[in-house]
Amino acid sequence: MTESAIAIAGLTYRYRGTKRNAIEAIDLELQKGEFLVLMGPSEAGKSTLATCINGLIPHFHKGKLTGDVVVCDKNTREHTVSQMAEDVGLVFQDFEAQLFSTNVELEVAFGPENFAVPRDDIAARIDENLTYVGLTSFRHRPPATLSGGQKQKLAIASVLALQPKVLVMDEPTTDLDPISKMGIYEITGRLRQRSDLTLLVVEHDTEEVLEANRIALLKDGHLIKVGPAREVLQEVDLFESLGLMPLGIARFFKAMGAETLPLTPEEAVAAYQSAGWSISGERYEAILERERQLERDVSAREPLIHCRDLEFSYPSGVKALDGITLDIFKGDIVAIVGQNGSGKTTLAKQFNGLLLPTGGEITVHGKTTREQGIFKLGQSVGYVFQNPDHQIFSETVFDEVSFGPRLRGLPEPDVQARVSEALAAVGLEGTEQEDPFSLTKSGRQRVAVAAVLAVKPDVLILDEPTTGLDYGEQRSMMEMVRQLNESGSTIIFITHHMWVVAEYARKVFVIKDGRVLLEGTAREVFAHEQELSAASLRPPHFIQFTNRLGKTMLQPAELIECLEGATA
Repeated sequence: MTESAIAIAGLTYRYRGTKRNAIEAIDLELQKGEFLVLMGPSEAGKSTLATCINGLIPHFHKGKLTGDVVVCDKNTREHTVSQMAEDVGLVFQDFEAQLFSTNVELEVAFGPENFAVPRDDIAARIDENLTYVGLTSFRHRPPATLSGGQKQKLAIASVLALQPKVLVMDEPTTDLDPISKMGIYEITGRLRQRSDLTLLVVEHDTEEVLEANRIALLKDGHLIKVGPAREVLQEVDLFESLGLMPLGIARFFKAMGAETLPLTPEEAVAAYQSAGWSISGERYEAILERERQLERDVSAREPLIHCRDLEFSYPSGVKALDGITLDIFKGDIVAIVGQNGSGKTTLAKQFNGLLLPTGGEITVHGKTTREQGIFKLGQSVGYVFQNPDHQIFSETVFDEVSFGPRLRGLPEPDVQARVSEALAAVGLEGTEQEDPFSLTKSGRQRVAVAAVLAVKPDVLILDEPTTGLDYGEQRSMMEMVRQLNESGSTIIFITHHMWVVAEYARKVFVIKDGRVLLEGTAREVFAHEQELSAASLRPPHFIQFTNRLGKTMLQPAELIECLEGATA
């Protein structure tokens, strides 16, 4: 009989000062060696449940706890966090907050040193775990100099050095490019082969959880469903009702009436061929012609932003941009994508003068950014940072959104009108007197967008607008962005979420090592899987499936429109 690694019974918890339970009546058991993925929308209770497993709740976070959590035969009520750390490793969602040593080697050594592990054993653990996560050549580097994916791997190595029996990872791939995500899940895949380690991973991305043994779905603190991963991933309607993104392949085959839903590109191709379907060349050509007409309409206009042989080097000597040549036209909606550290954000900051070129030329409205300066550029090019908390500083939403117009000396009636218009555009009417920091991450992101919109820029740049948001919030944010574009705003957004690119971008620039590797429509770019892989990117599984059919479809509705020999 398999032994239990984690046994949770009747677990309910409410944070001090809050009015509702963060998790309620949770019963869940993990067997030794099992790999379980915990999924749910924002505020479902996922991170709360994760922190119950290593004793941070109830010993560090204060509140009301009922029920029991027993891990490796230790009840978390009766054992301190340090005692639980002998058996439970936790990789936080904000993994950078876990890193504080002066180099990679010392970071991995820190935990074992605190448990008085002999020096020779510590050295062996450093070698073993840096090799395991592929960071051996970085052992003397300061953690701050690593990429996001490398920092995440270091956080995992540091926890593994403690030789835990249970490893909990809270959204380990947040803000990583697709190939870095794959790197983390390759490590996870190897970890799950170890019979001595039990894995619990909190994750939003459905494409990354196919290898789990089971999936547990949470909403509003309640456990909604637990079951084998492949069975749960076929529950398309349930995922949509919970505000989670269903697999695109499963969504397509469900719409086509299939009883058993393929989940991977390979399975999808086999099911498609077995069904005897084909794609109408005429209908596919009609989709392409609609796309080409939009491209002709946009590119017939004068470019708002014009880059020629643009270069930028930081004072440290690092060359971040190396000969960028591109045009962005009025009314377009553009995605800039690439791996962590490729130069995406450095490029975007050139557009509004936050950074000035060290070589080549960039003009906005026909004048160089250097001669315009950041204050004037801020009138025509608005920038919304990746973390809205780095941008928001006022005590009320009204004061935050009115700051820009007031700074530019507008009369108060005009300020009032601009605030009302901007808040209406982002769906925040009626929040004028609220503290922006009392809002959700999605709400704060919208406040930051409204504050930029109130200045009425011609171009709106959004740096990772969907990071840290669940699927429902991501879609809501991007629908707002699409409406702004349809109202006349030129949109530039940076993202790691390829489904966002597929559904919302008309033009895509793929950046690698400070250069433009690929450019074109989303369809044109996603057709080049090999080149994308070189930039640490990959299309969503649904697009990979259609690429294998010889026609690049961006979403299920397009394939359904083109199918012959089938009735949806």
